Amino acid sequence: MNHHATVQKTSLPVVDISPLLDERSLSAQRQRVAEEIGQACRDFGFFYIKGHGVDPSLELKLEELSRLFFSLTSAEKSQWNMNLGGRAWRGWFPIGEELTSGLPDQKEGLYFGQDLAANHPLVVNQTPLHGANLYPSSQFEEVIPLWMDSMHCIGQALIKGIALSLGLEADRFDLHGLDEALQLFRIFHYPPTGPQKSQWGVGEHTDYGLLTILKQDHVGGLQVRAARSSSGEWMDVPPIDHTFVINIGDMLEKMTLGRYISTPHRVMKSTEEARLSFPYFLDPHYLTELKALEGLSPTHMDSQERWDHIDLHHISGTYGEYVLSKIGKVFPLLFDEMLIEE
Repeated sequence: MNHHATVQKTSLPVVDISPLLDERSLSAQRQRVAEEIGQACRDFGFFYIKGHGVDPSLELKLEELSRLFFSLTSAEKSQWNMNLGGRAWRGWFPIGEELTSGLPDQKEGLYFGQDLAANHPLVVNQTPLHGANLYPSSQFEEVIPLWMDSMHCIGQALIKGIALSLGLEADRFDLHGLDEALQLFRIFHYPPTGPQKSQWGVGEHTDYGLLTILKQDHVGGLQVRAARSSSGEWMDVPPIDHTFVINIGDMLEKMTLGRYISTPHRVMKSTEEARLSFPYFLDPHYLTELKALEGLSPTHMDSQERWDHIDLHHISGTYGEYVLSKIGKVFPLLFDEMLIEE
């Protein structure tokens, strides 16, 4: 990772997605928004959205609960440690336990997902990443499902817009496991570095699934590298009130045959303030076979090598196999525990 590459201040596009969420919208309005999203996906792989309809009071409540939780001592937080979540992959992890590109991240976090009952078929079959959440409080138990429902609604609208931007039917992604998407939600806390030199909270990486919907707090620190950039320049993604940041994951790059690129990004820690980050991941169903979208013709794309030297277009199997191969590198110790758990 080149920490000294030039960082630009140019803003990413801001797309008003309200026509995608309003069933009364005219098809021409929806198509216009889809084309804006498509352009942003081609140029950057990242963009802001507004007009998402999420209640600001819900955002404030989520931040309030998160700050309260991360103000607890490590001993108190360990009541919800991830090793208690088993295969469901839920709960709290301390600073330095999660790795990016082999290096410890300078953050701690809470992992959530869809709250599935013990008799759900995927739980009965001990499918990794499926099960019950570990809620630190009854307030979390109330707010997290509301937040995830809101993010799922936005994610499904965006996926329909992306399908339209590709000249496909709006529901085309349903054939690839999006009618029963794997939903994962994280709350990350980056403590300030203090007066010493700024540190990297998270190193360069891409996300694994289809789309990430990110709520930032006021601190910022996210940087991205434009999808088609050959210069290595990075771009700041400063917080904008009442917006979310959207980015493409590896599976969308694979499904679109490289038309839309999974964009590398990283996080710089603040020297003075703690930072909260709230990424929601919309992924294919765990058992979905990895393949390109039906109806897309092959296209010649620039053979620019990915940051991690992986050729997504030659991987096969299920999404679950792909994501587990990634988790094994991100949480090696917990991963070993998860696999041997009965």
